[in-house]
Amino acid sequence: MELRLADKGLERLYADARFPGKYSQGVVKAYRQLVHYIAQATDERDFRNMKSLHYEKLTGGLHSMRLNDQFRLIVEIDSGTPGNAVVIRGIEDYH
Repeated sequence: MELRLADKGLERLYADARFPGKYSQGVVKAYRQLVHYIAQATDERDFRNMKSLHYEKLTGGLHSMRLNDQFRLIVEIDSGTPGNAVVIRGIEDYH
């Protein structure tokens, strides 16, 4: 699947190993691992099949995936592109 990051902060958080942003080291590590997994996925079914992600549909065409007990990765599936694209919209604190 094609991977797109919605803003420069998310891009830097993924690419720069020394940049933690406003998140703990554990959240950043989980974020980087999950973004890598998303980039390697063939399609949306891979997310549904991996139960530990807790892949859930949200309102407005968005989906969430678990980073840890507190934080979720918010993504949007852009089905208008060949093979679909995943747009990472942000990291949300669910507590």
